[in-house]
Amino acid sequence: MSLITPHKFRFLPKHFKTKPFNLLDVGAGSHSATKTKKAYPLCNYYGIDITKSYENDEADFQAMSGFYQMDLTLLNFSEIPDNFFDVIVMSHIIEHLSNGDQVIAGLMPKLKENGFVYIEYPCEASTKLPSMKRTLNFYDDPTHVRIYSTKEVSTVLSGVGVNTIKSGRRRYWPYIVLLPLTLVTETLKYGFVPGGVFWDITGFAEYVYAQKK
Repeated sequence: MSLITPHKFRFLPKHFKTKPFNLLDVGAGSHSATKTKKAYPLCNYYGIDITKSYENDEADFQAMSGFYQMDLTLLNFSEIPDNFFDVIVMSHIIEHLSNGDQVIAGLMPKLKENGFVYIEYPCEASTKLPSMKRTLNFYDDPTHVRIYSTKEVSTVLSGVGVNTIKSGRRRYWPYIVLLPLTLVTETLKYGFVPGGVFWDITGFAEYVYAQKK
């Protein structure tokens, strides 16, 4: 999958490949900075997370232009500059927050006019999926606290002047086509198949892609 543009970036304008831009990644663990810079080398990557130690190493922090260590639920974003980011990504964050709607609204002043935001989270239908290691059912992850919907997220964004461009269930066909190969590689890597491998074929997640006007 590393050769495929991650779903959270697939809608971004092509010119971001050839010009610098500021990106705020809300939830900056799992070597996200390094992965993002591989996809967009000219990106100025800024991350937010409650801890610096979630699957990051020194190379990841060297790839960052800035890092904000904070508890999002406190809704204190004064450290982050307003009207600064061309892109804000919130991928699988809000389901861990009881006030994710307020967090979304609170971060939108940080987005430039005409900037883009991508938000992804498990959908309500994920509560009916089988249970698997690394999460296929919403309740597999004990830190999941709230279920959101595209209607709710789009309404929150609209209330702060950010208009939804596209939304729906995430069924990214490159991941689905490569599923047989991924089953083999992930089994060799972990000794089991992580539930996330099946997210696209099952429609585990929803997303909202929007632009500030």
